[in-house]
Amino acid sequence: MDTSDGGPELDRQWIELGNNVYGVLHGCRDASAVAARFVGAGWSSRSSSWYGYELETSWCQLEIEPIDGPDILLNGVVDPARLDELGRLLGCFGLPYGLELNDENNDLVREISG
Repeated sequence: MDTSDGGPELDRQWIELGNNVYGVLHGCRDASAVAARFVGAGWSSRSSSWYGYELETSWCQLEIEPIDGPDILLNGVVDPARLDELGRLLGCFGLPYGLELNDENNDLVREISG
């Protein structure tokens, strides 16, 4: 199952922040399988394109989209205090990743990978 409306909606304060997280999931071509992992962790998932998904919980909303080759791009908004939590979740899913957190001026604040 790769879609579910069962998870919590993104808190309004993060919607107003706008996109602040960008990244790549390495070695994973199937966005549907990634979406299913998030649904299993209690997030909601909606199809956003032929192959892409929007993933959402109260503190994060991500768009994931496969690109040519073995990677998936992601972008969206995350509570900056929970960036490490997002990284730990991706690590628990066994997904190698690189994430960048930007501030309101789109300046790089932090990078994490796993």
